[in-house]
Amino acid sequence: MPRFFMAGSNFKGGTAIIRGRDAEHVRVLRLRPGEDVVICDGEGTDYKCRLVYADKEQAEAEVIEVVRCPAEPSVKVTVLCGLPKGDRSDYIIQKCVEAGAFEIQFFSSSRCVAKPENLEKKLERWQRIAEEAAKQSGRGIIPQVGWAGELAGALDIAVKKELGLFMYETGEREALNAVLDGQKGIETAAIVTGPEGGFAEFEAKLARICGLHVCSMGERILRCETAPVVALTAMMYATGNLS
Repeated sequence: MPRFFMAGSNFKGGTAIIRGRDAEHVRVLRLRPGEDVVICDGEGTDYKCRLVYADKEQAEAEVIEVVRCPAEPSVKVTVLCGLPKGDRSDYIIQKCVEAGAFEIQFFSSSRCVAKPENLEKKLERWQRIAEEAAKQSGRGIIPQVGWAGELAGALDIAVKKELGLFMYETGEREALNAVLDGQKGIETAAIVTGPEGGFAEFEAKLARICGLHVCSMGERILRCETAPVVALTAMMYATGNLS
């Protein structure tokens, strides 16, 4: 069923008013009066609607039922990633949104090759990717994509969550499954992953000083775009969000 995100102000009485890009999307999909759509307010509420009118400028839909979006996880997970090269950030955003991330933040660390150039344009593009992934996967929110600055900024975000994980590929680490055991009731969490070259030893020490769990995901070395998705999926399973 087609899905749209709209601000609450677009709902008037029992009617949803669809304008702009979403109205154009209705036209592209060739939706006709009588067909059903889902409109989400971006805060986790779904409005199941029936289209009553559509042209190239605007569409109107009758609200049939209002329900909480069943696709939103019970835990709000912030994914913090070292900025990767090329379009790997696009993959990270798309897959982490699909897997249930609450927000995604990129940062710069000692082994980052990519530089945060044209950041404003990047953030606009990243947010569009997040919106499309949220629509495709039936999310009740559009996860925000942001820039955390340097690693210290990312760690500052992570330590404010109930559970903070720092994924590290070498040295002394905790087993991820052991850390996640018994965490089903948590409400907030953070996952920190590195760029292509991973983290330097001093960065892992800094994470420990901050009180984060420095974790292993086994003996295999994962690509920088794979690690956040794997860790997030493990988090979703441990907190009962893959049942």
